[in-house]
Amino acid sequence: MLDSAEFYQTIGARIKEIRLSKGISQAELAEKAKLSSPVISSLENGHSKIWLVTFAKVCEALQVSANDILRLDTPAALNDYPKEFTSLIEDCSSSEIESILKIAKEVKASIRKGKLEY
Repeated sequence: MLDSAEFYQTIGARIKEIRLSKGISQAELAEKAKLSSPVISSLENGHSKIWLVTFAKVCEALQVSANDILRLDTPAALNDYPKEFTSLIEDCSSSEIESILKIAKEVKASIRKGKLEY
């Protein structure tokens, strides 16, 4: 498990990544979650700890599960990844799937060699 500061930075980065993938501004997320824009900014930058009620508001506003943001190293969380991969490739051609698989294998090897940080 990450230390406390790294944990909050990782959570913040995931919130930001999800927000951006949905094309939502910080102001829009703040409005949907009934929070202020500075609170969203502080969370995304890992500058503040997130209260459980705030976390729930952010999850609801982004329409994601807590697990989508936390991604804990637990069996239940790990079971979600195959579903994500399946969803990712469901509209791909054979050659696209082959390319994605090759890239994934290379990334995995790099991570295990310590050349790539996540």
